[in-house]
Amino acid sequence: MITLLSPAKTLDYETPLPVQDFSVSGNLGKSEELIGELRKKDPQGLSDLMGLSEKLANLNFERNMNWERPVSPSEDSRQAIFAFKGDVYTGLSAYSLKNADIKFLDKHVRILSGLYGILKPLDLMSPYRLEMGTKLRNTNGKDLYEFWGTDITESINESISTHKNKTILNLASVEYFSSVKQSSLKGNVVSPVFKDYKNGNYKIISFYAKKARGLMTRFLVENRINSPDGLSDFDYDGYKYSKSESTDQNPVFLRK
Repeated sequence: MITLLSPAKTLDYETPLPVQDFSVSGNLGKSEELIGELRKKDPQGLSDLMGLSEKLANLNFERNMNWERPVSPSEDSRQAIFAFKGDVYTGLSAYSLKNADIKFLDKHVRILSGLYGILKPLDLMSPYRLEMGTKLRNTNGKDLYEFWGTDITESINESISTHKNKTILNLASVEYFSSVKQSSLKGNVVSPVFKDYKNGNYKIISFYAKKARGLMTRFLVENRINSPDGLSDFDYDGYKYSKSESTDQNPVFLRK
């Protein structure tokens, strides 16, 4: 089973790394193409493209101009699983995982990325800002979905081919999972749903749902779960499986 995650806008390049093991993305040539397009834009151009504040536009202009192919962990390059710092990664809390957990994570999790296409957890990445939904014109078309084409799907299929269970567990956002050609996947897609109780009803609350995706990923890693059969046991942070609301493709977890 392969679990898909979205990346995060917030990054962490300061916390000391717990491991030195790393790998390198196979898509760096295409990443360089995208950096080339981004380098054509000044801070105002980046602000217009991505709706950034002046401060963030200047920061990411500098990031684009200084970007290099990562070759080893450094102050400007670290493993993806330790670089992202958003809600999903708060739930996952990768820094507190054991070394054996990190190895399991690296085999069973893939992170979708606007700049890198798809990352293994231990793939090195440099700081960047390029969301998958960005309408950045490129050699393949009008946006990143056209740029990446079938590459991301093919990478997932290559990864799942080495697994006995062919399930793709979708814990990514709609924006990022839209980069995957579902009809071409060589596995069954399962997309969990997380709901919290508020004002008398259970509903999806974005902040909590994002964190729950990270919590479920940690649950899978710590319990070495490699098939959807084990999902119903997920109980981290007060969530409970709801059999009555669930389907095979969309297991539902509630928290009151």
